[in-house]
Formats: sequence, C-alpha cells, structure tokens
Amino acid sequence: MQQVKKKHLKKTSRELAKLCVRTAVEKKAEDPIILDVSKLCSFTDYFVIISGRSTRHVQGLAEALEAELRSKRLATSKSEGLQEGIWVLLDFNDVVVHIFYSESRKFYDIEGLWHDAPRISLDD
Repeated sequence: MQQVKKKHLKKTSRELAKLCVRTAVEKKAEDPIILDVSKLCSFTDYFVIISGRSTRHVQGLAEALEAELRSKRLATSKSEGLQEGIWVLLDFNDVVVHIFYSESRKFYDIEGLWHDAPRISLDD
C-alpha cells in the first residue's frame, strides 16, 4: 500500500473538505456547502454536500473526487450509490461527501437535518 504523499500528510479534515469542494466545483458541481459536524457526531468531522444536474453528472462528480483523492493517495474507505447516481456517499473518514441529483437533495434535506452544524466558508 502506498503512503500518503508528504505534502498531503498534514492536511486537516477541514482542508480535505475544501479540497473536495474545489474538485467538485471544477467539474461543475452545484450548490456546494461544508457543514462542521465534529461537535454533533462521532463518525466524521465534516459533511460536504453538492448537487449534480443529472444522474450521470452525479456519477462523474463522484468519480472525479475519488480520482483526485486517489492521486494524493487519500482513497475512500467506502462509497455508496454510485450505480444509481441519485445520491452518492463517499466516506473519506473525517469527511463524508454527499453528492445528490438536485431533486433528491431537496427531498432528503441533509442541511435541514443538520441545521445545528455551522457552515464553513468556501471563500478561503
């Protein structure tokens, strides 16, 4: 197994979440947000939530994120929903990425379920 590249070894989970957003936005992801859930749950620190315009776009976003993190040797531990492309979940341990087909995002309303979680600025 390859080790994480040195320049990425000391990335915080917050930096990893922002890397995920930058990568997704480069691939035309819509409505990106980062929620800091570190004080609200024990299984992760951040949720990244993004939308795609179609099921194929959702699948493409997931594949692009996995490829970007794999190139830095930060592979996912789990992924769910890639076949269907309605809601794909990528688990990077400290960061969980939710990629929704836009209509599904409205229905599941993850932001509403985690309304107590502070939103992280994407401007940095």
